[in-house]
Amino acid sequence: MPEARKPRLGGFSLLELVIVVVIIAIIAAIAIPRLSRGTAGAADAALAGDLSVLRTGIDLFVVEHNGKTPAVADITAALTQYSNAAGDDFVAAKDATHIYGPYVREIPPLPVGAAKGCTGIAAAAGAGVGWIYDESDGSIKSNTTAAEMDVTGKLYSEY
Repeated sequence: MPEARKPRLGGFSLLELVIVVVIIAIIAAIAIPRLSRGTAGAADAALAGDLSVLRTGIDLFVVEHNGKTPAVADITAALTQYSNAAGDDFVAAKDATHIYGPYVREIPPLPVGAAKGCTGIAAAAGAGVGWIYDESDGSIKSNTTAAEMDVTGKLYSEY
């Protein structure tokens, strides 16, 4: 009579372990590129959101000051402090003559590009400048180069 096989004691065979490792590798190969694209998209969305906040603040300033855009030298104060009716004097605390604003709590740091993290606003690119502001029409854009673009190929400077 043939000898009965002994039941296998727990554990996995080498083949079973290899199959599990291969399945995990396939899942990782699919998931990791998708996660990295999500991070780039988040920075793009942050830029669009920050520009929207800054543009809305400038628009509110213009409306409350009879069409006057903030001067380049005063743009940070104009957005983050209280102003008088003329829009040419700024203070940190509201008082009887400084009743307008603030329009944003703080200037957001630029989330993309070579100037990433910079919060300065100026008429032209420079050290510490994250945002380029045009006093003549009240427009603002990111301080990025012509080579810096989002995942879809759109230039950050065209946001």
